[in-house]
Amino acid sequence: MFLSYGRNFPIVKYFRKLIGAKYFNRGYKAYLGEKLNATFKTVRDHEGHGSHTLSTAGGNFVDGASVFGYGNGTAKGGSPKARVAAYKVCWPPVNGNQCFDADIMAAFDAAISDGVDVLSVSLGGEPAEFFEDGIAIGSFHAVKKGISVVLSGGNSGPAPGTVSNLSPWMFTVGASTLDREFTSYVELGNKIRLKGASLAAATLKSKTSYPLIGADCAKAANASAVDAILCQPGSLDPTKVKGKILVCLRGINARTDKGKQALLAGAVGMILANDEKSGNEVIADPHLLPATHLNFTDGVTVFAYINSTKKPTAYLTPVKTQLDAKPAPFMASFSSRGPNMIDPAILKPDITAPGVSIIAAFSESVGPTEDESDTRRIPFTSQSGTSMSCPHVSGIVGLLKSLHPEWSPAAIRSAIMTTARTRDNTVNPMLDSDGNKATPFSYGAGHVRPNRAMDPGLIYDLTIDDYVNYLCARGYNQTTIQMFSNKPYVCPKSYNVADLNYPSITVPELNGTTIITRKVKNVGTPGTYKAHVQSPVGVMVTVHPSTLKFTKIGEEKKFEVRLKPSSKKVDAKGGVGYVFGVLRWCDGYHYVRTPLAVKRK
Repeated sequence: MFLSYGRNFPIVKYFRKLIGAKYFNRGYKAYLGEKLNATFKTVRDHEGHGSHTLSTAGGNFVDGASVFGYGNGTAKGGSPKARVAAYKVCWPPVNGNQCFDADIMAAFDAAISDGVDVLSVSLGGEPAEFFEDGIAIGSFHAVKKGISVVLSGGNSGPAPGTVSNLSPWMFTVGASTLDREFTSYVELGNKIRLKGASLAAATLKSKTSYPLIGADCAKAANASAVDAILCQPGSLDPTKVKGKILVCLRGINARTDKGKQALLAGAVGMILANDEKSGNEVIADPHLLPATHLNFTDGVTVFAYINSTKKPTAYLTPVKTQLDAKPAPFMASFSSRGPNMIDPAILKPDITAPGVSIIAAFSESVGPTEDESDTRRIPFTSQSGTSMSCPHVSGIVGLLKSLHPEWSPAAIRSAIMTTARTRDNTVNPMLDSDGNKATPFSYGAGHVRPNRAMDPGLIYDLTIDDYVNYLCARGYNQTTIQMFSNKPYVCPKSYNVADLNYPSITVPELNGTTIITRKVKNVGTPGTYKAHVQSPVGVMVTVHPSTLKFTKIGEEKKFEVRLKPSSKKVDAKGGVGYVFGVLRWCDGYHYVRTPLAVKRK
């Protein structure tokens, strides 16, 4: 047991679940340049993020978990029988910074020393070269000790090249939806009914329609129309809003803050309409007033209706929990996208997992909107982000670690990636939030399938020396390599970054024939695997040998993937110039799937 409680953390005789808690604030203190008071000397979670993510990864079975009665059921984390430890490294923002490398790296050191098996890291920053990235350095040292490190890919989507946590020893997770929705419909005065998402506890007092107004028509005298339509603080005129349902546009300020501004202006309810960038992604939030969130197309319908009549009206139906929603999963708009801006030859994110409207434990020291005015206190809430999808994968990693304790972090990642799915519950290709077909730059290898990952058939494994050779190939000298490996290391005379035995294949510049080498290890029954290739458009792909025969567990075999441009015209719309395909190794039972991403020069 390793305990560093800090202020007001109760000491109990026996811990069965939380076996350790530590905080790290020296980096924060040095940046702040002043003495910290007692509120900074505690592991207590004052905003709920840590409670939510840790319970998602390793929370035990809890009956009757819900948010205001919605989604009621038994909650559990991905590894419900795991012992868990918390390492607090983030603090109130200072000049936009709240998690400092010095504190993050100290926490990595502590976790390694404490002997954890899995690190779930729901944080990140702007992409940086690996030797300048404290999370990358700390992750490397953890992986060196056999610890799997799972990280969030960031919430800066849907623009390309926004994904973070980019090194090949990291397991980087994007966010997608699940097939549960919390629905609240908008019923317009013209009889049109539009499905929205909400977890608002309050309902409209009357079952009749209310006057409806667009926030751009409710602007305060000294406010701009742009600020007003976004429902920015101080931008609304209460005399225009009072007693009405207000329509706000998504963007800039938090979704729940828009609800707060509507409430302060006297609105009885709010409709949050997506901007075009957010597309079909709607999020169920615990708003302070009756509210619902509409996709872009339905938001356009609402604004068109307002402009078509002198007295627009609307009604918001009470929230209901809906299961088996279709299509699902699809990618969250906010989920950061590839390509990898530090090394385009490494596909990121690696995988996607549920990260929209996720119910998990919450700190009761703050309200579910995390606003000071929110006096509600609940033990569970719904949150969205790659911070939420990351611990889903961390929990699965924990289960695989228990089932296959001999597997390396790379083997576990490979098992999860090569068994992922890229089709939704309508058996069609997964979609992006804009309704177009998603690509590996959105979902990596696909949406996680835990049961399949238990028996992947073949794995792509990697050692620490492989990662150091990779750093050599990137031009790292002995000084920078020592940040990762403290022993003297002689770089190989020739090593190709593209030959790192990664479970995906990315060719950022295809000019002529490119040969990629991979090696797979049998972790299943003996069998013969045949290669099946769905080539990217405009690229010829062949595999040599095209058949691999395994007679025992642990047997390894190499193969080559040869790629060359074809004469076919390439339309790489949505792929930032890339085209995508897939290589599958099949023995009739196992399907070992490797995504291909290629950019023709």
